Amino acid sequence: MTISNRISLDELRRMAVGDIAALPAEQLALLQDEPADALRRAKTVCDWLDGAVALKYADRAHATRQAAGKDTGTIRFDDGAVTVIADLPKRVDWDQDKLAALVERLRAEGDDPTEYVDVAIKVPERSAAIGHYVRLVHEGRLDPFAGWEAICGYNAAMLRPSWPLDRLQAESERLWALHVKRNGPPLLRAAHAGASASPLPTFSLGALLDDTNPMPEDIIGPRVLTPGGLLVLGGAPKVGKSDFLISWLVHRAAGVPFLGFTPPRPLRVFYLQAEIQYHYLRERMQHIALPAAVIAAARDTFIATPKLKLLLDAEGVARVAEAIRSAFPDAPPDIIVIDPIRNLFDGGPEGGGENDNTAMMFFLKDRVELLREAVNRDAGVILAHHTRKASKHQVKDDTFLALSGASALRGFYTSGLLMHRPDEDSTARRLEIELRNGPALPGKLIDKVKGEWVELSLMNERLVRKEVGARLDAERLRKHDVILGMLLDEAASERLYTAMQFAETFENRGGLGSKHTIRERLSVLATKGFVKFLRDPSGFGFPVTRSRFGYLCVEGMQFGGPVEHVDPETGEVTTEVRPVLPSHFKCPQSGLCLQVENPAVWVYPEGLEDDLTHMSEA
Repeated sequence: MTISNRISLDELRRMAVGDIAALPAEQLALLQDEPADALRRAKTVCDWLDGAVALKYADRAHATRQAAGKDTGTIRFDDGAVTVIADLPKRVDWDQDKLAALVERLRAEGDDPTEYVDVAIKVPERSAAIGHYVRLVHEGRLDPFAGWEAICGYNAAMLRPSWPLDRLQAESERLWALHVKRNGPPLLRAAHAGASASPLPTFSLGALLDDTNPMPEDIIGPRVLTPGGLLVLGGAPKVGKSDFLISWLVHRAAGVPFLGFTPPRPLRVFYLQAEIQYHYLRERMQHIALPAAVIAAARDTFIATPKLKLLLDAEGVARVAEAIRSAFPDAPPDIIVIDPIRNLFDGGPEGGGENDNTAMMFFLKDRVELLREAVNRDAGVILAHHTRKASKHQVKDDTFLALSGASALRGFYTSGLLMHRPDEDSTARRLEIELRNGPALPGKLIDKVKGEWVELSLMNERLVRKEVGARLDAERLRKHDVILGMLLDEAASERLYTAMQFAETFENRGGLGSKHTIRERLSVLATKGFVKFLRDPSGFGFPVTRSRFGYLCVEGMQFGGPVEHVDPETGEVTTEVRPVLPSHFKCPQSGLCLQVENPAVWVYPEGLEDDLTHMSEA
């Protein structure tokens, strides 16, 4: 859900309670979610920090308390400039059998036992500590071996007297069973203890060469999504990514080829989406323009969620895994889809964002991979992701750099699809494809025709490229002509500029764009010979500049207006102009500033004669 003029938490702090109460219910609900999520993340960090502090100072605190001859109470010691305070309250433990007998005697004599005895349920301290590490193992934050080590370490360092190992193990197993009953199946990391039972696989060159077994069947061919693979579908907002994805997935669920992508059979697809509410999801599905046979074949094999207020943290992974198992009770899913990453992103213990490579790797390894392991380790995973703003130069060199958190994602995924518009004035989209498990695939030009996605032919692509190129060329020529005209007009008004001065003066004027853009265009004009330079403008009243090249100069430039002279003897009137002639030019080969041979003759670099007509064509 999108709410216009949404209030931030910082703004909320400055509002009166009555004004807050007047907000729409939808805004209040969203505002409640944000601090709740922040509080939960902060508590997780506190738990980790408390455990680390206890581990760091437990032995020293115990030794200090023994040296002071104290079993309980507060002790202090210094660690550099920090004073550590350890408090162990004194507790009185009553004989529970004798206490129960006393209560019954009071009741038999007609008195109210609550006047004398407080009744409470008591959880032993050591059981609470064991429960903490049990929870960490259950959430997949510790593997079972590390969890047992932590429990044993706490028992040895903090508890007096320590429990025997058999009692410690029995209590751990009891709390584990209780935790699983309350919270569902665990998401376990691979235990270190089991490493010896599952040695790392290794293969000799000969074994690899001699293995002639058939390749695993692609989940989506050719090699776009392989068993256990991870595919990231990226695109800018409103480019049509989710619409395309839904059509694609329905075809996968029906076992029908789509835009050249082929499934081996009807696939079981679980679509975890966090953007579209139920009613609008229903509407989209009912109006999707797909063949009736495709929709009929996918009715039971395509499962989608409505928009969820869910973080894919440890609890979220457990809930999603249980939902997937309920949706596909007879066989595990073939494809798990998360759309989009940003609405479900956990951020890890440090709460990093999507552009934080550490946080992204944590999300991929400790959330996405754990979810896959919980339901089907051979399932293919598809993540829908947004692109960030990147320079045209970056995108041209490597399209996939536009993905947010690209470094971590590209180091982890097996396939990448990126959807973008090569021309903003056209409805056509381009699909760029990057594969790790197969040969490179050419991109595809696609569009929606009568509500259905189709692949355009090479001829369509050529036409789109030609139209885009022609428009870009025309715009480039227009801006070049604007610059040349401005330089001529400014000189006529007795103003000269270096490249930097011109860019700063005319930024965002005349449709020229930013300073950076203007300087780039001046550099191109200088390389092509349309702009040259005057190193010493003192004859026009301007100081010599430290600029690398000097003041900008164009062909036919005149300083000021024509000046009339009258011969006193004959009365003849003559007109005098002050030409601005270049002293230097930019070498198109080396980029160096070189002296012109004859300032009065304007020379253009060889091979650029065709560009001389651009001013009349624009």
